[in-house]
Amino acid sequence: MGYETIRFPKDTRFLVTGAAGFIGSNLTEALLRLGFKVRGLDNFAAGKKDHIAMFKKNPNFEFVEGDICDFETCAQACSQAHYILHQAALGSVPRSVKYPLMYEKNNIQGTLNIMEAARWSGTVKRVVYASSSSVYGDAANLPKREGDEGRLLSPYAVTKHVNEVYGSLYTGLYNMDCIGLRYFNVFGPRQDPHSHYAAVIPIFARQLLAGESPTIYGDGETSRDFTYIENVIEANLKACLAPAEACGQAFNIAYGERFTLNQMYEKMCRLFEVDIRPVYGPERIGDIRHSQADISKARRLLGYEPSWSFEKGFEQAAAWYKKYLGQEREQ
Repeated sequence: MGYETIRFPKDTRFLVTGAAGFIGSNLTEALLRLGFKVRGLDNFAAGKKDHIAMFKKNPNFEFVEGDICDFETCAQACSQAHYILHQAALGSVPRSVKYPLMYEKNNIQGTLNIMEAARWSGTVKRVVYASSSSVYGDAANLPKREGDEGRLLSPYAVTKHVNEVYGSLYTGLYNMDCIGLRYFNVFGPRQDPHSHYAAVIPIFARQLLAGESPTIYGDGETSRDFTYIENVIEANLKACLAPAEACGQAFNIAYGERFTLNQMYEKMCRLFEVDIRPVYGPERIGDIRHSQADISKARRLLGYEPSWSFEKGFEQAAAWYKKYLGQEREQ
């Protein structure tokens, strides 16, 4: 692991927002495994109660059920925390195109509530928040490099851009250190395969294991820098201890290589030992054509050294989906 040797003071307390979600629950699990105290915050709008249930017997874990859109809830959750790993947000570009007001409220107001509650807490040292590769919009250059963003293509991308603006503002104006992590297509265990707006890997896993033909939007030559969850955990922990120079900035978090959807699909079929042809549909509004990260800035300022390639990570993810979806079919 790239984070097992990271050291914090023994009494360090973390707040993980969106703790019942995919990324939040994996972060919580890692922190508890390392022996830290963790408070989780979630309203279960997207997260699952099963993801929290497995932590409740751990004496280092406590949970606040509530909404980041409510400032008092955020203030309660931030109380006595030292580091905030802010993952709570509405995901999905297509859904944001349908419901822009909902995304404005949750992703912008909710994040601002967390930053403001952290500022007034008296204990929080740093807020590390989830941004997204979507902030690059229609920028054509590859790999994507911080500072070379293009025109934003979706309400979701707008919300993540505004989060970064506030992160810079809170660092410079209020001395509340904030660091943004631009995630690139994160995947791994506990990523929901059932939502209509689920990410491509869990959707394809569910359909392939059920013997169904997944739909690839466009010609399949759209490419992504698929990032295994363990790399994201490493980035969050290292961002907490990064030098002051890193604060107020945002960093690409990925592995640094890309695969087309066709290539990814072929790898999935091989790992699942199936031979199923996909269905090709129209391209989706708001989608970015190609995405690959330049991670040199994160390497330099965060000490980020991702050790999980797509192939290595997907072997772990595939095993999890086989077990999880197999258990569902048996019930």
